Amino acid sequence: MDSKYILKTNKITRIFKKEKAVENLSLSIPENCIYGLLGANGAGKSTTLKMITGLIKPTSGELIFNGHAWSRKDLKDIGALIEQAPLYGNLNARENLKVHTTILGLPDTRIDEVLEIVDLEGTGKKQARNFSMGMKQRLGIAIAILNKPKLLILDEPTNGLDPIGIQELRKLIKSFPAQGMTVILSSHILSEVEQIVDYVGIMSHGVLGYEGAANTGEDLETLFMKVAAKSIGDRRVI
Repeated sequence: MDSKYILKTNKITRIFKKEKAVENLSLSIPENCIYGLLGANGAGKSTTLKMITGLIKPTSGELIFNGHAWSRKDLKDIGALIEQAPLYGNLNARENLKVHTTILGLPDTRIDEVLEIVDLEGTGKKQARNFSMGMKQRLGIAIAILNKPKLLILDEPTNGLDPIGIQELRKLIKSFPAQGMTVILSSHILSEVEQIVDYVGIMSHGVLGYEGAANTGEDLETLFMKVAAKSIGDRRVI
């Protein structure tokens, strides 16, 4: 990884009560790539992403964003879709986006731009509550990219999607690096991630077991299982 890094985590740890959800995690994420953060449910992926987005604080360790220590000011350059999309069900796509452009002080022209990017410009007055799951996910991503972030974080974005929705979302995500966005994609669906990522980090029991370029010739599922097997029993209670 000789590229410039948009994000590095330096031995970040997060402890909940007496359990280490994430332990001494050091990630290196290059600019303008798609980085797959992989792990089984409970591996610490969501906790890691919540630390990067400022939703929770690391118990120890340091986050480096774009060459400097992370601060809340950096949130203007970070977009995120973690868990469910933050939608108002009684509003249409444009109205949902208008709420956020008002909060962010962005021009309404940005609404048209992101609706085109996520292919929702033809939804008209249809309320978000009547959207398919795939449409809701794309609208959530539209909200996340309103501020033209340098880093876009997507936590399990294909959960609940049908094959067509997954294919549409895959195409959308692959388009982002060319627009100047680095994507961190968290998932436990290896076959899906393998098709779009440039780099992978594999977590198990809160620990990083592997980080490197994707498509190195080794089957991702085999590598994943090696990491999982190695870390069994490593999770510690203090």
